[in-house]
Amino acid sequence: MTPTLVRQNLPRADARPRVEGSRARDWSEIQERMLVPLYEAVYARLGVGPGTRLLGLGCGSGLALLMAASRGAVVTGVDTGCAERLDLARERLLPRSGDARPAAAARIVEGSPRDLRHARVPAFGLVTVFEPVGCRAGDAEGLGELLAEAVPFAGRGAAVVLAGWGPPERCATTSVLRVAARLAEPLRGPRGWRPAHRDDLEEVAGRAGLRPDGSGRVACPFGYADVDSAVRGLLSTGLFDAAIGATDRAQVDKEVTEALHPHRRPDGTVWMPNVFRYLIARVP
Repeated sequence: MTPTLVRQNLPRADARPRVEGSRARDWSEIQERMLVPLYEAVYARLGVGPGTRLLGLGCGSGLALLMAASRGAVVTGVDTGCAERLDLARERLLPRSGDARPAAAARIVEGSPRDLRHARVPAFGLVTVFEPVGCRAGDAEGLGELLAEAVPFAGRGAAVVLAGWGPPERCATTSVLRVAARLAEPLRGPRGWRPAHRDDLEEVAGRAGLRPDGSGRVACPFGYADVDSAVRGLLSTGLFDAAIGATDRAQVDKEVTEALHPHRRPDGTVWMPNVFRYLIARVP
């Protein structure tokens, strides 16, 4: 769920500018934890622990890496996205002077897997791509290239984990994401919202020359303390950037708030059940 900007998106003059540092904090403090059940399920199934060398692609602010490190894994995170999120990942994972942490051997790389070629890192036994596929048309197009760059750093038989949204009828957040698609219609083109397809992950793995070796589904409800937190968390994903550019931030806030109304509980909290899917593939 890292931000993806629409290149043809020309912000309106009245659109409020995004403050990336603030949005990175919203992601790390509100939204990122929504996928914790997915991370836990994958790590438990693959027995992540001491001896695991993990490469996290699109690592963002590093929560998934931190969870793996807490199990004893040696983790490396790579991301070409938001620099502010990577700064937060470094705060979480890299030891300060005199500070002994279980993640002391962690490495955070701003760039692509190619930037590891001079690091002389031992082969990875696990590669994860936890950014969910199946929310935008074309959202898996760059994954093949990314995996092609990463696979040479993985050992033979290493596991590669891809994640994706479950069926729209099992994901309550779909109704809110449709708001983003509708508002962004003038700029949307062929990359607008689309429902997840059954074989999205298998197609990505096949294009990368990987061998599927199991899959699973995990309940990942999106729960927020209040509507304001829900709006901030959802907008931190970057999935609403095109909508903000086509209208303005105030309009997007208003319509997302309205779309969240059916999911608001009597105590003011917001609860949206979702199902995410993961695929385990192997390096031949």
